[in-house]
Amino acid sequence: DAQVIVITAGAKQAPGESRLNLLQKNAAIIEEIVDEIVAQKSQAVLLIASNPVDILTQVALKRSGWTKNRVIGSGTVLDSARFRYLISQHCNVDVGNVHAYILGEHGDSEVAAWSMTHVAGVPMDNYCPQCGNCRDWHGERDRVVREVKDSAYHIINYKGSTYFGIGMSLARIVGTILQDQNSVLTVSTYLEGEYGLHDVCLSIPCVVGQGGVKRIVQTELYPEEQSALERSAQILKDGITSLKQV
Repeated sequence: DAQVIVITAGAKQAPGESRLNLLQKNAAIIEEIVDEIVAQKSQAVLLIASNPVDILTQVALKRSGWTKNRVIGSGTVLDSARFRYLISQHCNVDVGNVHAYILGEHGDSEVAAWSMTHVAGVPMDNYCPQCGNCRDWHGERDRVVREVKDSAYHIINYKGSTYFGIGMSLARIVGTILQDQNSVLTVSTYLEGEYGLHDVCLSIPCVVGQGGVKRIVQTELYPEEQSALERSAQILKDGITSLKQV
């Protein structure tokens, strides 16, 4: 009778183990768990946190046979939170006044959507001249994105794993679903033509509430962002293909 089921299970990569071998093991774990959930005739939203989250979200979706809105991944919700925080620190403004999103794979190919980034409703390209905190905004953009991507690696190096950040992100997603908050979150969801992408799960802004994803928020990205998002999608598709070929 649960309204939301969160799957965090997954094998840890052993020294010398290939990424594909780890992916195979985790896909098998996800499929076994999903089979048990489906057998109970659950009406829940299935939230995947196991890594690689985008590929395993697609594995869970296909295995369950459920509608795509009910099977989602934690995606880049944490990455987007880090992104907003770093921008707020740089601009010396409350993070609540920053809207910014990381799109694509939860991983090295993720895309910072500067075209969708606003401070107090003002696009970053217009806000930065007012801010006065940097002379080379494009250089600062690169630094911010690099810090977002490297955050998990730094935490793992310091204490062996990440759990507090993703725990807070999962609590945020679950709360949004249970309380029907209709929050815009960058969860991993299955695309069928949105942003020009097909047959892949990745993170884009979605309206999330009771029942899972209610609507995908679409907009026109900068050309370089669209190209980067397409590259990210292809990396994930290649991962799915390699899984099918084993």
